[in-house]
Amino acid sequence: MVAVGSDHDLRRALGRLAETAAALTGAHHAALSLHHEDADGLGGPVTHGVSPEGEPPAGGSLEVPVQVKGELFGTLSVAGKGDGEEFGDADLHLVRVLATEAGIALSNARMHSAARQRTRWIDGAASVTTALLAGPETGLTTPNALTVVAEKGRELAEAATGAVLLPHAEGGMEVVAISTVLSEAVRTEAYLGRIPPRSPVVHQIHAGLAVFSDNFADDPRSISPISRHYGPAMLLPLRSNGRVLGALALCRMSGDRRFSHTERTLANQFAAQAAVALVLADRHRDRERLAVFEDRDRIARDLHDLVIQRLFATGMLLETARRKALVPEVQEGVAQAVDELDATIQEIRTAIIALQQGPPEAPPGLRTRVLREAGAATAALGARPSVRFTGPVDARVDDQSGRELVAVLGEALAAVTASASARPQPTRVEIAVDTTAALPDARPGIRLTVACPDGAHRPVTWERPLQGGPEA
Repeated sequence: MVAVGSDHDLRRALGRLAETAAALTGAHHAALSLHHEDADGLGGPVTHGVSPEGEPPAGGSLEVPVQVKGELFGTLSVAGKGDGEEFGDADLHLVRVLATEAGIALSNARMHSAARQRTRWIDGAASVTTALLAGPETGLTTPNALTVVAEKGRELAEAATGAVLLPHAEGGMEVVAISTVLSEAVRTEAYLGRIPPRSPVVHQIHAGLAVFSDNFADDPRSISPISRHYGPAMLLPLRSNGRVLGALALCRMSGDRRFSHTERTLANQFAAQAAVALVLADRHRDRERLAVFEDRDRIARDLHDLVIQRLFATGMLLETARRKALVPEVQEGVAQAVDELDATIQEIRTAIIALQQGPPEAPPGLRTRVLREAGAATAALGARPSVRFTGPVDARVDDQSGRELVAVLGEALAAVTASASARPQPTRVEIAVDTTAALPDARPGIRLTVACPDGAHRPVTWERPLQGGPEA
């Protein structure tokens, strides 16, 4: 008992128990047959005295349960008493004592293993939460965040594949992030495949219930095309505040050991913690984006309420001075300054509109694309082009016309840039986009004008009718 209790190698300790059981009862054979969960952890049954053919010797046998506090771990049996007699009460008593010791050793080993696993899973869940909250791109719809969950789950479960599944727009679920040791072809197949809505697995996940299988390839509940690659599998709901966001799939290869009860419990807890972390990361990103938008709104208000008003007041003073000036050269210079102020006011208004654009991930509007083209030409021209918008550009111009306009603008700026390369002074360019223009046939249209006030290049004009006619 002392030797067994002090041995930290469970298989060696159980082997000594089997050997002791055979020695004390005079048996030629002893075996500890355990339930699959503990047997998998030991790499198979523990035996003593098995013949080369793998069969126990002939003769009587004695078998007692291995259990602790009512929990059954398996059985301890002896067979083939040396003198050919049957096992007696004394033998039964000895085997029962050894079976109790075996149960205690197994129970302690299971508790130590569960404690180590629990520590690993808790540390893993904490690292996922830290990574999601610290990363710049996190949230429910961010591939990087979902990949973190898939990779960490696969590592903790010692699985071949970890994958995150989210609801598909047409029903069912699809893989949106995967971490696997399998080939790239399997990875591609996972992304292209979809678990259809009729799958029992999908129904169970949507109900907030985990799905466990010892052989996923042959499980009738699974109708996913990639399930043929796997044996033991867990599909765990990513659930937060009663809402199922998706699922975490953890799969081992066919023939690998089953997921133990402890592993299933810890993996379910990890999935729940990961779901909470994803929601928190999503809200954290929303708060950061809201702070940016609030700051942009404040800048836009300051530009409109302070800068534009001051420039406008300055322009009025200059206009008054121009009228009072007696020297024609002074009048011309002041008029040019007023025009420059008007252009500056228009550019500030354009900047205000740009600050009020939607989220960065939204498709950029026509205003933004025009400003990008103008900004890209600034270095070559030596001065930033002046841009003026008239009318609700983003609301009235369809996608096709918008693409054509940007293409024409790019070509015009490229032509101006080519001619400006030989000029020592900066080239001034004025860009005007007007959605209130009237075409020669009186139809409402959009007009793009690219002009150089200093005559560096001939003006470029492009027109298109607005889609939908006068009601557009």
